[in-house]
Amino acid sequence: MSEQARRRPPKPHRRPQKDPVRMLAFEVLRAVDERDAYANLVLPPLLRKAREKEGFEARDAALATELVYGTLRRQGTYDAIIAACVDRPLREVDPPVLDVLSLGAHQLLGTRIPPHAAVSATVELARAVLGEGRAKFVNAVLRKITRQDLDAWVAEVAPPYEDDAEDHLAVVHSHPRWVVSALWDALGGGRAGIEALLAADNERPEVTLVARPGRTTVEDLADAAETEPGRWSPYALRLTDGGEPGAIEAVRDGRAGVQDEGSQLVAIALANAPLEGPDTRWLDGCAGPGGKAALLGALAAERGAALLASEKQPHRARLVERALAGNPGPYQVIAADGTRPPWREGSFDRVLVDVPCSGLGALRRRPEARWRRRPEDLDGFAPLQRGLLTEALRAVRVGGVVGYATCSPHLAETRVVVDDVLKRTGGAELVDARPLFPGVDRLGDGPDVQLWPHLHGTDAMYLALIRRTA
Repeated sequence: MSEQARRRPPKPHRRPQKDPVRMLAFEVLRAVDERDAYANLVLPPLLRKAREKEGFEARDAALATELVYGTLRRQGTYDAIIAACVDRPLREVDPPVLDVLSLGAHQLLGTRIPPHAAVSATVELARAVLGEGRAKFVNAVLRKITRQDLDAWVAEVAPPYEDDAEDHLAVVHSHPRWVVSALWDALGGGRAGIEALLAADNERPEVTLVARPGRTTVEDLADAAETEPGRWSPYALRLTDGGEPGAIEAVRDGRAGVQDEGSQLVAIALANAPLEGPDTRWLDGCAGPGGKAALLGALAAERGAALLASEKQPHRARLVERALAGNPGPYQVIAADGTRPPWREGSFDRVLVDVPCSGLGALRRRPEARWRRRPEDLDGFAPLQRGLLTEALRAVRVGGVVGYATCSPHLAETRVVVDDVLKRTGGAELVDARPLFPGVDRLGDGPDVQLWPHLHGTDAMYLALIRRTA
């Protein structure tokens, strides 16, 4: 080393430039990974805080939202691509490093951000949250990813469809293999249908509002926001401007709510199911967090009926109380276990049980659920689902109707549960639910109804209507 080189002062360490949008996206991904949090619960308060403290504009919030949800939806595909670019198994890559790499991969392969900008911004994020050494690793991996576009990478890392159809679809459409298999079984048919469903799961869902009858109207709600009419529900409106629902006064004060059309249709179908005898006492036996209960309560009020909303978890029961506050008709909210109910047998004319389930029908809204769930989880839900339906059939009077609903199309949570309970219980029969979805096409052979994201633009809600006969 020359004398001049020895005298040269060391190069000052450059402090990383913190990008608040990507820092926020990384924070959400870490919460999802470390705390099993859900992005749709973590992201909104962080965005509100960023608007107040960081001066976030609408485009900043939109980019942060896209980075979070795009990365989570495509995680399986990106993992396969990243695995092809590193020299170790992914399980040996620290989770925070993998989150940064996934964020970078999504910017490179799933957005229109220029490659040089995506690499530069992601490496700066790595410097800020991981340190200089691991930032160099991130830089090297991302530069390998820039060699090809998404289609070329998928062609390289996915096995041929002819060799292993389920594994091919799992990589191409970023779903665990077991979920692909379960959805395919529930959907039936060939390749086109399952590919359309898996692709729909990776689309950004629209924000749908419900105008609660007796409290506001679709017309008044349309005057308050940029919307389009819903496809199926007479109470639905779709936000078209990407606006914040909480900025709408009717949503803030509970006259309207955010509710997928599939959920609206399930509540409406139960409310309109033909009955024999009186129609004055309704029960929502699994009411939390309160969306269906609020719509049912409003529909009950129009007919002079009273709603009892029951939820096992006290904190979720409080959410139900908040959703029903201001309902124009009589209602009551209680914290009770629907498998050991406090009400007497035959107390109600209509009963809804929207049972806890895997949530595979709402993967558009909760993309992280696909990576969190395991096939064995269904074994844990099964006794609860059967218990809730059994008690619901006891709760309804002879001639009354029970609606069994899930936000899952998995056959083990839908038809298998209904068929099993009906065989064991007796004194009940299925009602054809399809006529209670007027205008909705492609509802299958019945008598139950399964909605689909790719066919109906809704969550994959399931409904079986059952009349008690003895």
